[in-house]
Amino acid sequence: MVEKDVYAYLEHRVEALRRTDKTGDERKVVDEVFDKQTLMTLYELMTAGMLESVEYPISTGKEGNVFLAKDPDGDEMALKIFRTSTSTFKRISRYIEGDPRFKGLSGSRRKVIYAWTGKEYRNLQRYYEAEVNVPEPIAHKNNCLLMEFLGENGVSAPKLKDAHMNDPDDIYEGVLAFIVDGYREARLVHGDLSEYNILLMDDEPILIDCGQAMTADFYNAAELLERDIRNVNRFFRLRGVKVTEQDEILEMVHEKEEEEE
Repeated sequence: MVEKDVYAYLEHRVEALRRTDKTGDERKVVDEVFDKQTLMTLYELMTAGMLESVEYPISTGKEGNVFLAKDPDGDEMALKIFRTSTSTFKRISRYIEGDPRFKGLSGSRRKVIYAWTGKEYRNLQRYYEAEVNVPEPIAHKNNCLLMEFLGENGVSAPKLKDAHMNDPDDIYEGVLAFIVDGYREARLVHGDLSEYNILLMDDEPILIDCGQAMTADFYNAAELLERDIRNVNRFFRLRGVKVTEQDEILEMVHEKEEEEE
């Protein structure tokens, strides 16, 4: 298919590019995210049978934007597209360079961002295989990541900071499992755990935005782990939950390591 036909195809299939009722902010998101290389990546995902259409934006983050998408069967998915801007590059490059899984990575800004996309996909895989409650990863290519959509009828599940909690104590225990099981079973430290990176669906917390998560042998994993605990305890303490003290949580985290010694 020649290039002009590719763009005609994408114009028809990527709904976010041709909606006439977008707000000014939505139009800005489209302009920032859908550069030429990203459009070609979406085309490759479409022709590979993994993606049918991109509907509309559902979340805007520091590094990327999340869109509601559909697969060829019409099932809903989440499509996260990482922006390739200089500011995004500066924020994430230190995490890539410090991660032992990406030793020796160097090159262009786009190459680093592609590696970051792959890093989030692999982190999701590790969490998912360890039965930590995260969206199921589906596929990734370049700066595009496909994963399970968490919501209903095109409406995303709310972030914990905005959600009504029927049983805060039970939800707190679920969030602690992200820290303890994430470390013990997936060997990962999220590093940015807070009410902004947790969704609540059917009273179950779900961990998201895992790109910056580091392996347990990362040079400052212990510092990041303690920061996660402080953030979680601060949020739930303000909501009347009797939280577990940090030292006790750290004992649970390292219990498996102590048993193996």
